[in-house]
Amino acid sequence: MPGRTSVVDKAKVFIVSYSSIFQIGDSHYIYKLSRALAVQREAEIFFGDEGNFAAFQTFTRPISPPPIDEPISIAHHHLSPIIKVNNINIIGISSASMLNIGNSHHVAMEARIKHIRQLLPTGHEQDIG
Repeated sequence: MPGRTSVVDKAKVFIVSYSSIFQIGDSHYIYKLSRALAVQREAEIFFGDEGNFAAFQTFTRPISPPPIDEPISIAHHHLSPIIKVNNINIIGISSASMLNIGNSHHVAMEARIKHIRQLLPTGHEQDIG
């Protein structure tokens, strides 16, 4: 595929975090990975030895893209070799995400988050207030 030039007059991005990219220019290969354990507890307790990603199947199970089982026909007709954008305003780019102004050949991104809620047994609620 022939390259195209991207022209952006103004790009404003407030936050880029957690294995994310704001890239201006072309790239050949991009791979981003973000992993997080989000533990919400009713009681404020930290044991000090927590956070082993391998203990959770969420982080060890292989991810494979869904199969494409229908025919795809693509035709490109570029009237201009330039992609022109006036303004880009982004609040945030997070968790293995990307804003790329340019051409990319191979891109693979993965974000895995395990949410855990640990509640006290019934009848042991803490007084709040």
